[in-house]
Amino acid sequence: MIHETSVRKYSGTLAELATETGDLRYDALATYLKELSRKIEADGDADAARGRRKLARELHDAAAKIEQAREAIERAWTICAPHM
Repeated sequence: MIHETSVRKYSGTLAELATETGDLRYDALATYLKELSRKIEADGDADAARGRRKLARELHDAAAKIEQAREAIERAWTICAPHM
């Protein structure tokens, strides 16, 4: 697998991507974070299967923290959804 330094299907900078992602409605942002967490978790699983224990541990930790962020965004959505 080649790890890119940019997103092939996105022409903006990573900073612009972060801004646009952050501007998503919170329920959509939570969905994105859930998918990102799953991807990072799967990468960790793959690295664990290859014996890369330290890398796998860090990826699993990152996935868990992204999941915590998703939970916080879900709570934010619960607060603001009635006003949308």
